[in-house]
Amino acid sequence: MKKTLPYFFLLVLLSSSLSFAQVKNPVVESIIKEANENSQLELLGHELMDVIGPRLVGTPEMLMAHEWAVNKYKGWGIPARNEKWGEWRGWDRGITHVDMVYPRVVTLDATQLAWSPSTPRKGVTAELVVLPDVQDSVTFKRWLPSVKGKIVMISMHQPTGRPEYNWEKFATKASLEKMKKQRDDQTQAWRERINRTGYNARTLPVALEKAGAAGIVTSNWSNGFGVNKIFGAYTKKIPSIDMSLEDYGMLYRMVEHGDKPQIKIQAESKNLGNVPTFNTIAEIRGTEKPEEYVMLSAHFDSWDGATGATDNGTGTIMMMEVMRILQKVYPSPKRTILVGHWGSEEQGLNGSRAFVEDHPEIVKNVQALFNQDNGTGRVANISGQGFLHAYDYLGRWLNAVPREITSEIVTTFPGTPSGGGSDYASFVAAGAPAFSLSSLSWDYGTYTWHTNRDTYDKIVFDDVRNNAILAAILVYMASEDPETTSREKSVLPVNTRTGEPMVWPTPRPATRKGGQD
Repeated sequence: MKKTLPYFFLLVLLSSSLSFAQVKNPVVESIIKEANENSQLELLGHELMDVIGPRLVGTPEMLMAHEWAVNKYKGWGIPARNEKWGEWRGWDRGITHVDMVYPRVVTLDATQLAWSPSTPRKGVTAELVVLPDVQDSVTFKRWLPSVKGKIVMISMHQPTGRPEYNWEKFATKASLEKMKKQRDDQTQAWRERINRTGYNARTLPVALEKAGAAGIVTSNWSNGFGVNKIFGAYTKKIPSIDMSLEDYGMLYRMVEHGDKPQIKIQAESKNLGNVPTFNTIAEIRGTEKPEEYVMLSAHFDSWDGATGATDNGTGTIMMMEVMRILQKVYPSPKRTILVGHWGSEEQGLNGSRAFVEDHPEIVKNVQALFNQDNGTGRVANISGQGFLHAYDYLGRWLNAVPREITSEIVTTFPGTPSGGGSDYASFVAAGAPAFSLSSLSWDYGTYTWHTNRDTYDKIVFDDVRNNAILAAILVYMASEDPETTSREKSVLPVNTRTGEPMVWPTPRPATRKGGQD
């Protein structure tokens, strides 16, 4: 385990002279044995990602996932429930098909954005136009009527479909620098083009829709081969799609050269009205201190460009596996063990914020919470989140974990509290000792975070198994610890940007009715 001493930003290796020989603990040994010899991770991953699929809040798949998780827990002898916390705009994706129909026919690589309206039964066929480079917003308003009946392309045409690391491997130095300058200049120019319209990425599609456009096409490239970020639509009546860099670039060039390409969009999505939203909660009741809680935490929802495998399917199945293991080898914990599978994290930590609001009696008695979110990699970083004495108890618990797991973990004590990012922040803001088990990258930001490639095949099960062992031992140690964890907060440092002392984040309310705007 790597550790920061004594304050926020200095990272040093935990000296071997500070560690002591680990005494074999039969529960710890059983956790490791069960995780390695009877792992259910691959099966859980298949059932969740392959069979149920993505878990966009408000969709039938999200509800299916909640019901699946409850049934899994009950099958392991663990009481579980789905707890309603609000409502969201219901939506069913249906079949989407996008083709170029003129000047030749080819099926295109495109995805309907979340909550995008459907098309008429026969689809929408129209000529493409590119957002113009106008002098100012007045000029843009004069241009707007020309979009009536057209499908508008509003993303920049990328100068290359090769990631920078590929250029660095093969290009000459001069060619690499030329490409980077062209890309940077083009990016700045496109940003200015958008600004001169008087709109932004959120409001521009709405303005085009009001002007009579037949559809919106974007290409939100994620700087990797074949990978795009897929988020939500802002239109209410016309389809919004995201297209691969390759196909988008082809169509953009055709428009620019006067080839007048036409595409057909057929989208069979359905607006389902308001639907209930849930958190899935499972519990192993404590025997000695049942009103004190050790919590596991992972958001259940995902975007739906792919199947949400590493964001956050891996965190989900890891926490389920931890609960399964503990129920088998540690069925009578001293403190109650709770797991929360939160809904609508992607829209603002809503499920966990709602839980914090609805269950103050639990939050005030949390011994520790462990959250996992950012990908499939083995845990590489743990911060004390600004709790002054976090090292005292986390250090004790981590000492029970095999050295092959902790030796490469960087710890930061006392650290600074997170104001967002993932669901542990909801608990930190309420003063509960909650910690992120932050993963090694595996190019998460480029290739799987919110992308069309976040699928089962990207899961590194050896790393997820490693994390399940780590979390199970931490939960066991936290449950057994005779001491109650300290909630004393450290004096926070000065914010280098503002020059003012940092302040502890405050709890923020959950959005209980979302997706309707």
